[in-house]
Amino acid sequence: MSNKKAVILLSGGIDSATCAAIAKDEGYQLYGMSFSYGQRHAVELEAAKRTGKFFSIHEHRIISLDPAAFSSNALTDDIEVPKNGNDKDSIPVTYVPARNTIFLSLALGWAEVLEVNDIFIGVNAVDYSGYPDCRPEFISSFEAMANLATKAAVNGRKIHIRTPLMNLSKAQIIQTGTKLGFDYSLTHSCYDPSSDGAACGECDSCLIRKAGFKKAGVKDPTRYITLNAV
Repeated sequence: MSNKKAVILLSGGIDSATCAAIAKDEGYQLYGMSFSYGQRHAVELEAAKRTGKFFSIHEHRIISLDPAAFSSNALTDDIEVPKNGNDKDSIPVTYVPARNTIFLSLALGWAEVLEVNDIFIGVNAVDYSGYPDCRPEFISSFEAMANLATKAAVNGRKIHIRTPLMNLSKAQIIQTGTKLGFDYSLTHSCYDPSSDGAACGECDSCLIRKAGFKKAGVKDPTRYITLNAV
């Protein structure tokens, strides 16, 4: 077993799964962290479990957070998820307040306990929904903070926030994971799935996912509600 360890933020989607594939390929022993925060697409947690099992991660923690901390957004509140590109705001209503800041902070704590130097997160600044906590500026600022705030860093063990997908298109991300042998049928992306977990096919996340598979030249394995009705 590799002595090189990494904490992976696993959402259950394409990006975090591809990050796990890259980290595994680089020889890391993986420790996964996922979050239950009252999201309407909680089916993604089952996808995160499947992804973790696929990569035989050493440990997978699912952290429960109070949904009340994440208000006024379409993923945790009774607010309609925009469909077919109808969210006109520069920062979409599906943005969850400070989500990546909170997730990375908890991952940072676990990394320090595990004596891990690398935290992988699947943020992307190319094909994404316009969230401010997916930008390179945010990641570099968080990494700088992490290396000021932790005993590990003060004692010389620097923390690195790894974002291997930052400058890749969704198609390039899918091609990368496919080459590494990952099965994307295990993942989930939809913000507004049906009660049985089928993807709506119309939310921003579904549109980006569908376009990504098409441009990548890879068969989309997603089960969509609209396809079931045909």
